Amino acid sequence: MTPPRTRIPAVPVQRPPTPNPAADPATARGHAAESASARTHASGAGHAAESAWTRPAGPVAGRARGSEPGAARNLPPERPAGRGPAEAGRRRRAGERVRVGGVGLDVVTEADVVRWVAAEAAAGRGGRIVTPNVDICRAVARDPALQELVGSAEIVVADGMPLVWAARLLGTPLPERVTGADLIWSLSEVAAARNWPVYLLGGPPGVAELAADELRSCRPGLKVAGVHAPPYHFDETAEGRERVRRRVVAARPRLVFVGLGFPRQDLLIAELREELPQAWFVGCGAAIAFAAGTVQRAPRWMRRAGLEWAFRLMSEPGRLARRYLVDDLPFAVRLLAGCLLTRLRR
Repeated sequence: MTPPRTRIPAVPVQRPPTPNPAADPATARGHAAESASARTHASGAGHAAESAWTRPAGPVAGRARGSEPGAARNLPPERPAGRGPAEAGRRRRAGERVRVGGVGLDVVTEADVVRWVAAEAAAGRGGRIVTPNVDICRAVARDPALQELVGSAEIVVADGMPLVWAARLLGTPLPERVTGADLIWSLSEVAAARNWPVYLLGGPPGVAELAADELRSCRPGLKVAGVHAPPYHFDETAEGRERVRRRVVAARPRLVFVGLGFPRQDLLIAELREELPQAWFVGCGAAIAFAAGTVQRAPRWMRRAGLEWAFRLMSEPGRLARRYLVDDLPFAVRLLAGCLLTRLRR
């Protein structure tokens, strides 16, 4: 059944302060590169915003369970939560965006995302993180309402390697792939350091509980405010959505991972944002199952080579064969070919 379309009203974008290039050579280089990319994509200026911080150097923390902690280091000090009148209705975005397959993607690393969320949450501001892959881009291309839903998020990152390749073919490369499966670890590390309650929503019965145990084990001090695996068709009725909404709101989390699949998870997040304006929401797909260990993730070399889809197809052929081979693969080929032709015509 096709989920109801949700239209999110446009909100003015607050321009963050411009970094001082003279104070930091690394900032100057990053600022120059971002400016060049913004000029290349002037036609997509409606989806772009200036970078709000200097991209940190060094490895990204929290990419997998047991990785060396580091995401919570050098983060801005936490300030008392609160949203004054000046903040009401404003949407702050994490960085400039490039358009790939009809979706505006932030030119950020995982470390950038962690820093931005930490700074915004410390200031009492929440937001949404959307992690598009080829399947999401294909859905967005057919539905303007979904395009608006994705484009209005504070952070939109490329979860699929074909999107990274497409951006590179266009001459506006993204620094890296940023997945919900990685963010669930790196953002949980920050939440543990700041004592921010986390909520896990989605997955089959019992999976969110297992994921919570794994996250607490690998991120000492993490406070899990609640877990819930709603019935599959819960969002087909107003009563079902209301029951889930009440449970999440009552827990008062500051960070919510929602693994219900696109667009169901993102439509629900859009509703929850109204009730929890200071919370950050991550539409993370299968990340909860990955964290729980009930679904095996592809080896690192396959993820780097863009072959994670092949690993998942071999693991769950009955569920994923049509999606990957009949729907997504032709779309990905057309996307990459179109980006290459666009680059050659310039």
